[in-house]
Amino acid sequence: MLYQLPNGKVIYLTIDQFLELTDLDIQFLMSKDFGDHIVNPFTDSAIIRTKKEKYYDFDYLPDDENMDNFISDDEPFDDIIDLSDPSDI
Repeated sequence: MLYQLPNGKVIYLTIDQFLELTDLDIQFLMSKDFGDHIVNPFTDSAIIRTKKEKYYDFDYLPDDENMDNFISDDEPFDDIIDLSDPSDI
């Protein structure tokens, strides 16, 4: 994420670095003249990126009625060799 220092310069920080940032860290960064002045307000913006992020809906719960009618060609554990049958070995 981009973080703007009080002197107007912008630096890139991860979320963890931002959460651990103290006032002394900010003073140190300004004293060492870290960062860049950004002219374009859309720098590193999601508007400019053409790559879409994938959305996974982990809260989706299928209907019980649809699960009863679900047909699968794949049997569970069909890739395990049956050791009781000598022809499979």
